[in-house]
Amino acid sequence: MITLPYEIVDVFTDRPFTGNPLAVVYAADHLGTDQMQALAGEFNLSETVFLLTPTRSEATYRARIFTPDEELPFAGHPSVGAAVSYSRRNGTGAGQVVQECGAGLLPIAVHPDGAATLTGGPPTVGPPLDPAPLLAVAGLAADDFAGPAPRMAGCGLEWPYLSVRPDAVVRARGNTSIEPGIVSVFAWDPENRVGHARVFAPSRGVPEDPATGSAALGFGLWLVAAGLLPGEGQSEYTIRQGMEIHRPSTLSCTVTATGGVAVSATVSGHVVPIARGEIAVPPFVG
Repeated sequence: MITLPYEIVDVFTDRPFTGNPLAVVYAADHLGTDQMQALAGEFNLSETVFLLTPTRSEATYRARIFTPDEELPFAGHPSVGAAVSYSRRNGTGAGQVVQECGAGLLPIAVHPDGAATLTGGPPTVGPPLDPAPLLAVAGLAADDFAGPAPRMAGCGLEWPYLSVRPDAVVRARGNTSIEPGIVSVFAWDPENRVGHARVFAPSRGVPEDPATGSAALGFGLWLVAAGLLPGEGQSEYTIRQGMEIHRPSTLSCTVTATGGVAVSATVSGHVVPIARGEIAVPPFVG
């Protein structure tokens, strides 16, 4: 039986069995897409990341990222988790790595304390959206909406952002009967610059995500567009996520803006090793 080495790590936490669990599969160069999808389904975590030899000279490694249902061009917790896991496994320790993925080349700084800081790809921010469909996706009522207007935003993977009253975050429930069924629901604490967030993505095979790095990046863009963070210079903010599903997570973020427009964002978090082993290679189908 042919096997590949893998690790399970918890991302965006400094304590085991919290944060967002991630499967990291090494030496995946000879796997086909269908085999990677089968392994992601077997792990059945919100994401599984496969590390391959890079195709670009600037990159340290290439990453392919899968939910149980589909491949993603980019995701935050697999990128942070892969960078720290790769550095530990290869003995390179702290320093800069460059991840090649579907969103391009992304710089990731690995820190001595087992954390990493990911710089997102080019920012995108969409026009204001009607909150009603997103409230329906979140299972909330019209009077739960807090404003400003929802928008799509992201740094390689876009999310719709829905601002609600603090008490509504706990009551939110992802509605699997509504397509596309994807939303980041949050309450913003402007004094402490903390967002209490929940992210639902059942159409991607993730009913609720414990910690979503890509959504944390886009959230900073939304905050600048909404006028809730300065339109000049760098601002820090924090995301708290996962408490409702007993996987508390902390995502430390920055967003940099010029002329009222966000031009870059970062997300940082710790990575805790949980398990390692070998997994069988599925039969090739494609």
